[in-house]
Amino acid sequence: MAMAPAVAVSGAALGGAVRAPPPTGGGERRRTGTCFPRNGGGDPVRGSGTRGAVRAAAAPRKVVVPEGENDGLTSSPQFQSDELEVPDITETMRVATETDGEASNRVATKEKPRVVPPPGDGQKIFQLDPMLNGYKYHLEYRYSLYRRIRSDIDEHEGGLEAFSRSYEKFGFNRSAEGVTYREWAPGAFSAALVGDFNNWDPNADRMSKNEYGVWEVFLPNNADGSSPIPHGSRVKVRMDTPSGIKDSIPAWIRYSVQAPGAIPYDGIYYDPPEEVKYVFKHPQPKRPKSLRIYETHVGMSSPEPKINTYVNFRDEVLPRIKKLGYNAVQIMAIQEHSYYGSFGYHVTNFFAPSSRFGTPEELKSLIDTAHELGLLVLMDVVHSHASSNTLDGLNGFDGTDTHYFHSGTRGHHWMWDSRLFNYGSWEVLRFLLSNARWWLEEYKFDGFRFDGVTSMMYTHHGLQVSFTGNFNEYFGFATDVDAVVYLMLVNDLIHGLYPEAVTIGEDVSGMPTFALPVQDGGVGFDYRLHMAVADKWIELLKQSDECWKMGDIVHTLTNRRWLEKCVAYAESHDQALVGDKTIAFWLMDKDMYDFMALDRPSTPTIDRGIALHKMIRLITIGLGGEGYLNFMGNEFGHPEWIDFPRGPQRLPSGKFIPGNNNSYDKCRRRFDLGDADYLRYRGMQEFDQAMQHLEEKYGFMTSEHQYISRKHEEDKVIVFEKGDLVFVFNFHCNNSYFDYRIGCPKRGTYKVVLDSDAGLFGGFGRIDHTAEHFTTDCSHDNRPHSFSVYTPSRTCVVYAPVES
Repeated sequence: MAMAPAVAVSGAALGGAVRAPPPTGGGERRRTGTCFPRNGGGDPVRGSGTRGAVRAAAAPRKVVVPEGENDGLTSSPQFQSDELEVPDITETMRVATETDGEASNRVATKEKPRVVPPPGDGQKIFQLDPMLNGYKYHLEYRYSLYRRIRSDIDEHEGGLEAFSRSYEKFGFNRSAEGVTYREWAPGAFSAALVGDFNNWDPNADRMSKNEYGVWEVFLPNNADGSSPIPHGSRVKVRMDTPSGIKDSIPAWIRYSVQAPGAIPYDGIYYDPPEEVKYVFKHPQPKRPKSLRIYETHVGMSSPEPKINTYVNFRDEVLPRIKKLGYNAVQIMAIQEHSYYGSFGYHVTNFFAPSSRFGTPEELKSLIDTAHELGLLVLMDVVHSHASSNTLDGLNGFDGTDTHYFHSGTRGHHWMWDSRLFNYGSWEVLRFLLSNARWWLEEYKFDGFRFDGVTSMMYTHHGLQVSFTGNFNEYFGFATDVDAVVYLMLVNDLIHGLYPEAVTIGEDVSGMPTFALPVQDGGVGFDYRLHMAVADKWIELLKQSDECWKMGDIVHTLTNRRWLEKCVAYAESHDQALVGDKTIAFWLMDKDMYDFMALDRPSTPTIDRGIALHKMIRLITIGLGGEGYLNFMGNEFGHPEWIDFPRGPQRLPSGKFIPGNNNSYDKCRRRFDLGDADYLRYRGMQEFDQAMQHLEEKYGFMTSEHQYISRKHEEDKVIVFEKGDLVFVFNFHCNNSYFDYRIGCPKRGTYKVVLDSDAGLFGGFGRIDHTAEHFTTDCSHDNRPHSFSVYTPSRTCVVYAPVES
């Protein structure tokens, strides 16, 4: 199989830089490329240290999957122009093809060729929102840059589909003749592949470097035809670099582990025998119209104080998610991260699933089982930054500061202590686009939640900035156009090759066009996380609910751009972390320790907290967006907070932070609390389950009909319609209303289909579920019909028309 041609240009590390002076303040675009020349007879091109045609088999050293972790963390200019200029980045390009020896690469092939559709004209966004015409110069520059890169990829890499399969060229790839290892490290002076297979001898398998900074070595099979590198053996690349000699885990490694008692991780050559490889048995589910996401972390998903496994999550947690009524599971911390306490956001090995939880095959089994249950599996992917860890990650990989990242302060996130990618680098595009493709192709993930997108899109990273909605905040000199174009490319790739895949972007800024198709000129996400909702609830919970403004709540929940879908949430993992509070903890605080047992009298604080906990969640799923997210355990008001095991730490500033004795006690999920029929947590869990199943039945989140008929500040009542359903919320702390008239769209009879005050849900059972509510033709709140209800204080009730 011929490989798509690679691109080769001069780059900063290779003798020059190609610069574009975008008028929007986007950074320098540096393109570096690779070239793989043929070797006359079609044999793999061999490095200077490649051994003979056959080699003696080395005794493998297996590595046990550990449970430990390593904290291993070490403590640009903008351009302006008066002309619309798209950089010409085709100069000095050379075309090359894949070596014949790689034609039998053991990456799974596609049954049908898939092609990413060509770009559109990018003009529809101006029809959808005429206000964007005032920023047409910026948006058209952005789209023309996207089109130019697509064109260059088509011309010099064989298209986005082939470009995104660069994991078939880089890292370790097995052919019928042996194993080829390639690495882009232009700053290194010399390189050698070392590991258990060659007794860590740096002179055994020296690598050769081509003129584009790509190092390569070919290892022929052993005399018996077996792999020259046994499956499961440790590997690293030893390089002489500007910062000294270093052993690094290969950037494209597919598995890495930390040996018990060790500090650094080891790269693992992962090529299991066919009988060990997991074979997917179940088709991937179709994308649901309404997305109800259960946000999870495998490691903390056990009720026990330990690191949980893929296998236990598959067997114990997935059935729970299905029973609760969610249709998608979002999994955090999949990409390998040396520091467990980073929640998975300081990634060290981008192509490797975290070994703390098990093997790659066990992760595949987890995903396949989720598909069997009809659940989508979304991955919390981190392309916004990388760990600053120089032992295990990409930071300083080739001994330079500018390898995958921006140089200087632009390449460092001062708050996160992490490195920031240079999205203007050709090889960074290759690496990240291939990374997205890898997880979808190899592991059958159904989509991504892209983390930290606001940090990517702006040079200020959204820090110490308040977004007011002024379009100048989105389309100005603070915008990193290179990063936005990368997001357009990755969305284009995902939706072109995997039409059913879902992409969600974590953006707090509210950038217009963020969740519109790339063809139309948008950034291309399917959904934006509606992050303002959770912030509003925390703001309100700091006040007495007597001070809450109904109009303010409704405005926050519904304040989103037309045709740009949102995933709403009342709280996510962010609110559960130590230093913050969950909604349940804000509401009930210390009373949760003593008064959640049903054999004890409740308190006003507990009664209030349970009531508002249910109301907050229902109004959020009812008005907040076209999707809904909940972090595991929060559905039943999980007590306390999340605190990863950690020891004492002294920051570079000298500040001392005490540890928690490396305890896992608060790094787990007590699902047993939600299941216990003798605790009040059970009622909140039952309500959340009923809420999810109600949405499944009626699909109200994505209903075309939505009408808010009442926001009464004195009564503290909110009434709205979603589809055929009528939602009634009474937030008043004392007042219950008899014969309270509410408007409705249809004539007929209505019945209760969800009642937060039901005894099953920990309520007081004040509403008769057998009652039928007959409409009158008396209009009310600008609705053609109406009916009367009893609405007790601090309750929410959903009414549905009775089908004749």
